[in-house]
This record gives sequence, structure tokens and C-alpha cells, in this order.
Amino acid sequence: MKNRFCRTSISVKMVITMLLIVIGTIGLCWFINNTFLEKYYIHHKQEQILNGFETIDYASYEGILRDEKFDITFEKICVNGNISAIVIGKNREIVRASVNDIQLLQMQLSDMLSGDTGINYEEIQAEENYVLAKQVDSRLGEEYLVLWGRLADGSTVLMRSALESIRESASITNKFFELVGVFSVLVCLIIIIFVSKTISRPIREITELSKKISELDFEAKYVANENDSIEIDELGQHMNALSQTLEKTISELKAANLELQQDIEKKEEIDEMRKEFLSNVSHELKTPLALISGYAEGLKEGVMDDEESRDYYCEVIMDESEKMNTMVKKLLTLNQLEFGNDTVDITRFDMTELVRGVINASALLTAQENITVNFTEQESVYVWGDEYKVEEVITNYVSNAIHYAKNEKIIDISFEKRDNHLRVKVFNTGDHIPENELDKVWIKFYKVDKARTREYGGSGIGLSIVKAIMDSLHQQCGVLNRENGVEFWMELETNN
Repeated sequence: MKNRFCRTSISVKMVITMLLIVIGTIGLCWFINNTFLEKYYIHHKQEQILNGFETIDYASYEGILRDEKFDITFEKICVNGNISAIVIGKNREIVRASVNDIQLLQMQLSDMLSGDTGINYEEIQAEENYVLAKQVDSRLGEEYLVLWGRLADGSTVLMRSALESIRESASITNKFFELVGVFSVLVCLIIIIFVSKTISRPIREITELSKKISELDFEAKYVANENDSIEIDELGQHMNALSQTLEKTISELKAANLELQQDIEKKEEIDEMRKEFLSNVSHELKTPLALISGYAEGLKEGVMDDEESRDYYCEVIMDESEKMNTMVKKLLTLNQLEFGNDTVDITRFDMTELVRGVINASALLTAQENITVNFTEQESVYVWGDEYKVEEVITNYVSNAIHYAKNEKIIDISFEKRDNHLRVKVFNTGDHIPENELDKVWIKFYKVDKARTREYGGSGIGLSIVKAIMDSLHQQCGVLNRENGVEFWMELETNN
């Protein structure tokens, strides 16, 4: 039962607890009333009788007991206290009386004063000039509070009040209290239910809010209500703060987790690239090393005795050595660019002049391949960048265009101004690059046409160097398939 009570809602607990308090309070009051109310009434009646006696005694002392002015005071004493009283003078005359049956009270007073032992009474308080006692009327079977005594002027007084009326008043009061108690419990029950719902409503709302927060629903917020208590409002505000803190913390954890995941993926990618790099380098060096080793061994063993053959062997060895040297230099350059060890010298230079210099440097090769190079730009166009590195980019683009030019064998170099940037485009007629491989041309050792690359001695590093250079300059580069060929482009900031 205890566990079941502990598991109930706060509203039910409040209703049960407060109802028990109300019932207990009313029950305690009913017990006190039934036990002590009659005694309290009797004690109060004793006080009234004593106060009345003192008032009458004082009037006799002042000599106004027989005056008409004292009539009202005497009547108030008797009526307000429901007291029967009689005052008899020294000469046995009736001075004051509040009842019609004066003879009965007079006889009773005489018996009291004479000390008649036949009178059944219980003395409550005895003083020099009066006695207060409980008397049982044997004839009627009723109990009275009785006071008799002598006044200051020698007169005698008898005052009495029926206790039955007191008991009846106490009984009626207790019955009325029982009815009021039952009605009060019902009214309190209604009020308690209403109050408990009012008090528990914000608690239920905060409970629902905490449930949503536990489900990571951070959109749920506590909305303050002017009827809510200060404690509830503070709790709600703290729940909102907790929600924000949790949301921020979880966001940071997710960001950290994502960053960690990216780092892991990057590490895996680097490991894969390292393996691929070693494999590619080994593959690229294997052929020239095999040629060098084979031809050197042939020279050593004197396979060819004539001078022309020896010269041919030596040229092959030198040519393959040069290819290896060029590839190693490019790898070192790429390594410096990728790891940020290369210095970038930003200057303002004429792009038109730079392109013409590259075209002139490649004139012999284009003439040998019967390639037409078109570059119609005449005006100087100034850009910002590292002139040496930009020249290397254009040289790589032109070199690629020469090696892959087919069909009409045309290379078009042009400028396109875009806001404060200049786009340099190098186009060559020939086969398209497969769309799914356009983004791969910047990867080290990647070759779209491996047979064609081996034919002209390419290593697949040139475009990787281009990408690394443009990244170091914080500029863009790219490649597009055109209608009858391929276009490589790069952008630099202009002086505008």
C-alpha cells in the first residue's frame, strides 16, 4: 500500500494528504468540542454568576441596590446569563427577584443559609461571603449551578442557572459542528482537487518538457505563466537553459565526431594515397631503370661493337635518366607545394606577355606535330599572382594540349574577363575526357590514356602540380569537355 501511494501522481498525493489534514483537523476539533465544550460552558457560566454576584454586591455596598437605576443592570445580569436570582433584605423583605416563583427561591435560600443537610449539592468554590456549588433538584432531576451569600449591606442573595440548558447548547453545537465538518470536507475536497490540478499543471508541463529533452527534441521550451509560482518559473527557466546547453554540447560532440571521422577518413585516404604513390613511383621508375640496366649491361658485355650502336645505347641511357630526373624534380616540386614549404611571391604582371612567351618556347614542338596555335590577344592584361608558378601552369596546359591534340590539331588560347578575375583558357581539338574522370585528372600519376602518355613520356604529375599551384594561390582551375575537344582553364585576380 505504501509503495502504491508513493507511485501515484503528485495530484493524487496532494489531494489525499490535504484531505487527511482537513479530516484530521475537523476530527480533532470535534473531539475537543465533545470533551471540553460542556466544561467550558459551565466554567463560563460560573464566571457569569460570580461577575453578577460581584456587581450586585457592589451595588449593595454603594447603596443603589434598591434604586430604579439598578433595575436594568440587574435584568441584564439575569437575562444575558440565563440566571434566576433573588435578593432578600435584613428584614426578610424581597429586594430584587428575577422570577415569579419567589417563594420557592426564598425557601431554597433559607435552607442554604441554615445549612440544611437534606439539600444535595457539590461545593465548587467557597469564600467568606458566598458559596458556589452544583445542586441536583431531586424533584425535577435537574442539575443547577447555585450561588448563595451575604451582600455588603447585610442582604442575602441566591443565584442559580440550569446546567441542562448548557448541555443542550453544547449538544446542539456539536451536532451542528458535525454537519459543518462534513460539508467542509466536501467543499475542501473540491477546492483541494482544483488547487492540486492548478499546482501540478506546470509540473506536468515541465515533466513533458523533460521527456522531450530526453528524446533530444530541443525545440520544446518552457513558456512562463503569470499564475505559476516563482519556484516553478525558475525550474522552467533552468530546464530551458539545460535544453540549450545540451543542444550546444551535443552539437559540439557531433561536430567533434564528424571532424574525427573526417580525420580518420583523411588518414585512410593519405595511407591509400601513400600506397598508391609508392606503387606509381615504383611503376614509373621500373621501366627506365630496366632500360638503363639493360643497355648498360649490353655496353659492358660489348653486345654492339660498332660506335653507332654504342652511341645509341648511351643515348637511350641518357634519355631514360633524364626522364627519371625530370619526374623526381616534379615530385619534389609537388611535395613542396602540397606541404606549404614553397614560397609564394605575389606580383603584378602581364598575362598576355607570359602566354606569348610560353607559345614561343613551345613553337618548335608544335611545328614538329603540325599543330596550329591561335592566340589573338594583343592588349596587355595585368593580373596578380606568382609569375613563375603561373608560367608553369600555362606551360603544363600547353604541353598537355600539344600531346593530346588530334583531328584538326588546333590549340586555342583565350582570355575571359569575369568581374575582378581573368580566366585563361587553353583548348585543344581531340578526344573528350570521360565525364566520370574529369575530376581525376588532378590526381598524381592518373592517366586518361596511358598508352598515349607513355608514348610522349608523360608521368601524370603535371596536372597535380597545376592543382597544387592554384591552391597555393587560393585561385580556381578546372577542365571542360567542349564540342570537338577539351578545355583547361585557370583564374587570377586582375588589377581592377
